[in-house]
Amino acid sequence: MAPSRRRAATDPLDTANEKDDDRFIADYLAPWVAQWTHPRTDAHYSLTLARPANLSEDDLHACFDLVKETSQKDYENSADKWHPDKKLEEMHSPELRYVLVKDTAGSVRGFTSLMPTYELGQPVVYCYEIHLKPELQSTGLGSLLMSLHTTVAERLPPITKVMLTCYVANQRGLDFYKKLGFAEDNISPQPRKLRSGKVVTPDYVIMSKVVRKDGDGDGDGASR
Repeated sequence: MAPSRRRAATDPLDTANEKDDDRFIADYLAPWVAQWTHPRTDAHYSLTLARPANLSEDDLHACFDLVKETSQKDYENSADKWHPDKKLEEMHSPELRYVLVKDTAGSVRGFTSLMPTYELGQPVVYCYEIHLKPELQSTGLGSLLMSLHTTVAERLPPITKVMLTCYVANQRGLDFYKKLGFAEDNISPQPRKLRSGKVVTPDYVIMSKVVRKDGDGDGDGASR
């Protein structure tokens, strides 16, 4: 595990998280891709970025419903189980940034959420969620949304990588992240052997993708 860092008096991640949505886009995501066209149907979709406070409750609940639709079974089969109230509270975290994908009727058809933060002392962009309706899967949209996380990380030193959590049972998700260059991070939990001899294997993996290597070695050997 990487040692915890002492934050600077003016922490760049705090500065980034304090910016309004327009300033965040201008500083870390410009030029912004506001429109996307489905490669098979030619249907048009809009992409918008906003904090939870700037989203309607309808949009936030649409995102929650999408998490439930795509991932509830994985949660239920995990050690932590599915707790809808806890998940909804997490999704209201004020420093999250949502990228919503909407169709021309204004319906949320996909989203991702991110936050510049510290994970065990490491400055990272954490991908909290990425979920797409079935008609948007295997279209390249997921890769586009994940590229936004990478862009923020590249433009916000001292961040050196993008990090996320994926359930081991979600093989499709694991394959998708690996294709994008993610690998198991060295802070990911490892199997442990109990006194009885039974081996307990974690039901999730922490993955990361290095976007820059800095002078103190945080980018070297951070993933495996």
